[in-house]
Amino acid sequence: MHISTTPPRESIYRQMAELLIVGFQEHWEAWQTVDEGLAEVRQILEKGFARAALAGDGESVLGWIGGLPDYDGHVWELHPLVVHPAHQRQGLGRALVADFERQVKQRGGLTVQLGTDDEDDMTTLGGADLYDNLWEKIAHIQNLKGHPYEFYQKCGYRITGVVPDANGRGKPDIIMSKRID
Repeated sequence: MHISTTPPRESIYRQMAELLIVGFQEHWEAWQTVDEGLAEVRQILEKGFARAALAGDGESVLGWIGGLPDYDGHVWELHPLVVHPAHQRQGLGRALVADFERQVKQRGGLTVQLGTDDEDDMTTLGGADLYDNLWEKIAHIQNLKGHPYEFYQKCGYRITGVVPDANGRGKPDIIMSKRID
């Protein structure tokens, strides 16, 4: 496996799009079709960059990560990170995040930010009224069902905010950030 700039090949882009569908089908249904996934891949490549983890053959996508610049390139949004379920929990996600951070730093970025939705009450923030004692609730967040915020914490990210009701009532987006300069 090696991580590289996404090769400009339709077969790679198609696999990236398919991986969005497979990787997010249980928790987030934004990409229902390959065409929707391809549109997302192309938007990321047009505005930012993507890095893919390829199998030894250089043709099979095991996972990928994308980034979009904001705030004149000082802040980069990590979006998305997806690893094929058969290759999860093997360090691939961590390797993609570390590579992404190096790429952002080379582009002059200072901070990486991401949003990680809680649409299924996977944390104690899901289903809660976050307009009452928000920072106390953030300080005492608990992972109830394997929410990915803990993965990002292990990679050095911190919760820097929450968007209450971002995905409907009681379905927040947890904002996480990391300084990388």
